[in-house]
Amino acid sequence: MSIWGKVIGGVAGFAIGGPLGALLGAVAGHAIDKAHGGGSPALGRVSREEQRQVAFTLAVIALGAKMAKADGQVTRDEVQAFKQLFHIPPEEVNNVAKVFDRAKTSTAGFELYAQQVANLFPHEPAVLEELLGGLFHIAKADGVVHPAELEYLKRVSDIFGFDRHTFERITATHAPSGQADPYEILGINADASDQEIKAAYRKLIHENHPDKLMAQGLPQEFIDLANEKMAAINAAYDKIKKTRGFK
Repeated sequence: MSIWGKVIGGVAGFAIGGPLGALLGAVAGHAIDKAHGGGSPALGRVSREEQRQVAFTLAVIALGAKMAKADGQVTRDEVQAFKQLFHIPPEEVNNVAKVFDRAKTSTAGFELYAQQVANLFPHEPAVLEELLGGLFHIAKADGVVHPAELEYLKRVSDIFGFDRHTFERITATHAPSGQADPYEILGINADASDQEIKAAYRKLIHENHPDKLMAQGLPQEFIDLANEKMAAINAAYDKIKKTRGFK
């Protein structure tokens, strides 16, 4: 079953619980009763990896929907970017739209969704960074990240436990090609030594390698996004090497 079959089918709703499970349950037409969640027969059919994938995907939908309201309007470019990011099958577009719209109008604040997913991946910052990257991908789809969107992303980043330095590095990674400072993309100062630059590069490559993220249970759509991020990191490192003249 595809990730969308799992999400729309609600196979992990009872397993997830919380605001994300309630969102899934509301769209699926049934309430999520956390008091009886442990006894749901759905749990027996859902692996831990499937739960994580569904929770991750739901979090992006919910947080993306809330972000769409940050600048006061939802542009066609942003909606299209959302569809492209997830490669949504035509037959599931309407169902996914229902989840998006439900999250957008939900009384639950984005903080609740962000905190739940942060709790689901407490020791996997690379997973949370990819989720934040997906939100950046949606935000910049119309050619500019609105100041209100950037503030929203910063607040989500704070909930995920990222410090200011990490958020600035992530922001630089998602800047338009050629516009970001390569040192910012690697998260280091311009006066860092060659050895410090090499160490920072190796650390980022290790933490963000698509194979590692796949092993952590990310949906394939975000593995593809991770490849784009790796390209940005490699390009920044190559630019610094060329400027400094080291190999």
